[in-house]
Amino acid sequence: MTYRTSGRAGVLAAAVSAALLIPAVTAATPAAATTPAVACTSAKAGLADKLKKDITAALANRKGTVAIGLYDRSTKTTCTLRATSAYDSASTVKVTVLATLLWDAKKHNRYLTTTEQSLAKAMITQSDNNATSKLWKQLGMTKIKGFLTAAGMTKTVPGANGYWGLTQENVGDEQKLLKLITAKNSVLSDNSRAYILKLMGQVVSSQRWGTPAGAPSKVAVHVKNGWLQRSTHGWRVHSLGTFNGAGHDYMITVLTQDNSTMDYGVTTIQNVAKAIHKDLVPTTAGVTRFTPTSEPREAFVAVPPQG
Repeated sequence: MTYRTSGRAGVLAAAVSAALLIPAVTAATPAAATTPAVACTSAKAGLADKLKKDITAALANRKGTVAIGLYDRSTKTTCTLRATSAYDSASTVKVTVLATLLWDAKKHNRYLTTTEQSLAKAMITQSDNNATSKLWKQLGMTKIKGFLTAAGMTKTVPGANGYWGLTQENVGDEQKLLKLITAKNSVLSDNSRAYILKLMGQVVSSQRWGTPAGAPSKVAVHVKNGWLQRSTHGWRVHSLGTFNGAGHDYMITVLTQDNSTMDYGVTTIQNVAKAIHKDLVPTTAGVTRFTPTSEPREAFVAVPPQG
């Protein structure tokens, strides 16, 4: 290439032309961290795309970090978001505590005692922390870890020093737990599964928020929620739910943190839940949808000082 300009102007012109021909390699800036996308699959045509679109829309402009798991046996539908991210469990671990108690009783071929039944009912239906602490201490780490291994919940780490609410859990393991509770398996007996679902179906109204939001009236609802505030990551707000009826058998786990308030996290979860219920079980004549309490409550889980 020949340049006819001369002197300083010619040098500048040549430099500009050269810059246009040579790719810039020094001006690149670090790429922003990519926000993970909702991933869905389904045996039902069009359902995966619809769920992905609607769940993504439900999360639009919501602050906080959200992890989601959905599985519907009837349509072989699965949706996930941050399935392996660890969260402080808060009161959702209480389902694991009850499952461990029943798993251990099955191993020893015995029924729960009257005291154990009373503690289990208070723990699940009212989210009673004292009852949970008693059962946690009774079971001990060996049995709790034994159940987690049997259940394939390999990424769940029990909270240390009696702080069961600081158990590290993720969506993948919680979905495994809900699958065990809702279908025949070798880990939990049929009676044990029915007992867990019975108690999750009797949760007091002030704690029936989260994943049940928008569930159609023809679907049975079983739920366990939890929340916890700490100096890091703000409010954790979680909800586990299983739903069966109207030709469907599905379970939803939503774990959240970095929420400014408890209510903010509850709203995020309920926006996601409403989208899922609507897409899985479209509204038909005569079907009403569950509206949770406007004043959600949950037991305040104990955490270490400076937690």
